Amino acid sequence: MKKDNIILVGMPASGKSTMGVILAKILGYSFIDADIVIQEKEGRKLSEIIEQDGVEGFIAIENRINSEIEAQKTVIATGGSVVYGKEAMDHYKNIGRIVYLKVSMDELTKRLSDVRQRGVVMREGQSLVALYNERSALYEKYADVTVDEKNLSLEEVLAEIIAELSRQKSISQEAQAALPL
Repeated sequence: MKKDNIILVGMPASGKSTMGVILAKILGYSFIDADIVIQEKEGRKLSEIIEQDGVEGFIAIENRINSEIEAQKTVIATGGSVVYGKEAMDHYKNIGRIVYLKVSMDELTKRLSDVRQRGVVMREGQSLVALYNERSALYEKYADVTVDEKNLSLEEVLAEIIAELSRQKSISQEAQAALPL
């Protein structure tokens, strides 16, 4: 199988879905929001799954559904907790390049006003800082490309992603030819 997908990982509010849609348009790729796929397959909102099945139950569902996503020439925006699922991450490594959208703790605090409403997967009593530290190591572990969003505009982050994927020859010649760079 060709590794022609781009999988975006990162903390909630790092811009995976927003940038994913734009990146897909620029490259002429399809777009999948894995959180929406989970909601559709489960017939429930993410927050309802977490409430009804607990954090571990949600992670198991997320792992299963993400490991079943099949796509070609697609940008896939994952949920922030996807990195807890070994099968899902191994699957993504096999079908594409994993891009970690790195955001600072300060910026994350500004962007995430209500973590519960947002459906952020956090264990009881876990702080946002603890969650950030725990997940950052996992994002780094799986990433083929890391883009630090610090002081960059959305356009600059997209340009960084595209430049790095082009350097690594991770996007098709046609996609590279179509780039507005």
